[in-house]
Amino acid sequence: MIIFAGRSNVGKSTLVFQLTGKKVRRGKRPGVTRRPVEVEWRGKKVVDLPGFGFMSGLPKKVQERIKDEIVHFIEDNADKIELAVLVVDGKVAPEIIERWEKRGEIPIDVEFYQFLRELEIPTIVAVNKIDKVKNVRGVIHFLAEKFGVPYSEIGETFVPISAKFGKNLDELKSIMEKKIRGS
Repeated sequence: MIIFAGRSNVGKSTLVFQLTGKKVRRGKRPGVTRRPVEVEWRGKKVVDLPGFGFMSGLPKKVQERIKDEIVHFIEDNADKIELAVLVVDGKVAPEIIERWEKRGEIPIDVEFYQFLRELEIPTIVAVNKIDKVKNVRGVIHFLAEKFGVPYSEIGETFVPISAKFGKNLDELKSIMEKKIRGS
């Protein structure tokens, strides 16, 4: 099983569609995906998880319940998950991470990456929306530092992509295949 996880509205469903060609519900507002959506791709189950964090029109209590459901889904299926693709919005992730750190909190993207690693799930970070980023390399190095990824592992962990425009998806597929074979 391959899971796609990340905050709401970072492009998980668009990425799943671009990679697999399978129709999954997508939308411009956060919170369109509210339950795990499974599709078959290359003989594997691909799961598009709901986003965690803000969801348009949903009360905070419901948002928290969905986040808990995501965590339980991953914990319950950890032994079946061959790969996690954590999708982050390359344009806003650095700003959000810094905002959380200024409040003395662990940023949710960082916490989620650490959670996946603690479960020993091979993880790739798809840095999406690079078409809107001026300094892609700077963003990736910033994220690597915050996620605690050594410099030598950046190339096998972080992949700059644009799901909307299909940019760098071949590189992402290649790294996904390497991580799955290595597991």
